[in-house]
Amino acid sequence: MSWLTGSLVSTRERFACAALAQRESFTQLCRRFHVARSTGYKWVARFRRHGRAGLRDHSRRPHGSPRQLASRWRLALRQLRGHHPTWGPRKLRARLRQLHPRVRLPAARTLARWLRRLALVPHHPRHQRQGPTLPSPKRTVARSPNDIWTLDFKGWFCTGDGIRVEPLTVRDLKSRFVLAIRLLPNQSDALTRRALTDVFRRYGLPKVIRVDNGPPFGGCGPRGLSRLSVWWRRLGLQVEFGRPAHPEDNAAHEQMHGVYQAEVAARPAQHPGAQQRRSNRWRICYNQLRPHEALGLHPPAQHYRTSRRAFPEHLPGWSYPAAWAKRPVSPDGRLFWQGRQRFIGRAFGGEIIGLRQCHAGVWEIFLGPDLLGLLYQQDRSRSLRPVRLANR
Repeated sequence: MSWLTGSLVSTRERFACAALAQRESFTQLCRRFHVARSTGYKWVARFRRHGRAGLRDHSRRPHGSPRQLASRWRLALRQLRGHHPTWGPRKLRARLRQLHPRVRLPAARTLARWLRRLALVPHHPRHQRQGPTLPSPKRTVARSPNDIWTLDFKGWFCTGDGIRVEPLTVRDLKSRFVLAIRLLPNQSDALTRRALTDVFRRYGLPKVIRVDNGPPFGGCGPRGLSRLSVWWRRLGLQVEFGRPAHPEDNAAHEQMHGVYQAEVAARPAQHPGAQQRRSNRWRICYNQLRPHEALGLHPPAQHYRTSRRAFPEHLPGWSYPAAWAKRPVSPDGRLFWQGRQRFIGRAFGGEIIGLRQCHAGVWEIFLGPDLLGLLYQQDRSRSLRPVRLANR
């Protein structure tokens, strides 16, 4: 709130005294002191109960915290852990039950959390075993339209009715032609794939798709692939990820987002349907009318042509040499191999994986032409050792 002059406490006191005097309406009084009516009623109530002392600012700290350690249990847990440093939370709770049979005890998971907060449990970070390191792939240079398409989600905003929208933007890098702006309710894989399917059917397929590392484009599995980027690989598209925390790798796309923000998103429409129509009109103006300095002040539509690679209605399957073993991946990202379940990655659920033996007891795992990692026959972790890319 905004006060005019004097200290906060004295100004609040003058306000409360004027309100109790009732010489003017409460609304006019609040307007004169530049406070909301709810704030004014709060200060008057405090002044009635506690006088001037009640007009001071109170601490915002909560009165109680369910995660705060009780002093008695903290002392008991620390002493018991000192006597039995190898006991876990279940054994410690059982011993506390023997010592305090009629008292309600914290759960074993709560004791485990308290042990970590009291630094009574050694921390052993888990490191994922990595596979071979691959050289950083060279970035493709766009020499003609449809060589590289750039995709990204512009930052979300709300329309006039308070509904949140996530603009998915697709742009051809060479011609600067904006292929689509789709306002989605969220960044889920299903909605993004459905929107991109419409774009592929209308304009064909590019050679390379360049995106950032965030979902749904990138994942935390082998090679940074997600379900969406695995789908692109099935379509025969090369996927290029930008470097983490380097938005300048997709600077041209971000510049287009800035123009869209200034001309469209800064003044949103009343509902998502109207906002989508406004975005479509802006895209037509951007492509057909707006001169682009990188194109010699020509509009992007004069330099773009649709791709000759048509979108296939049925996804092609992976092909592997006859000598390789082939295994299907379950929906949760596991394959059954040599009598064991091996975890590959949830992004590859439903795909056919190729296995090639490179050494005794060591197998290379491929998704089409892409090496995902290594599987060791005697590895106790029973999971894939993923490859590492030099720029990820």
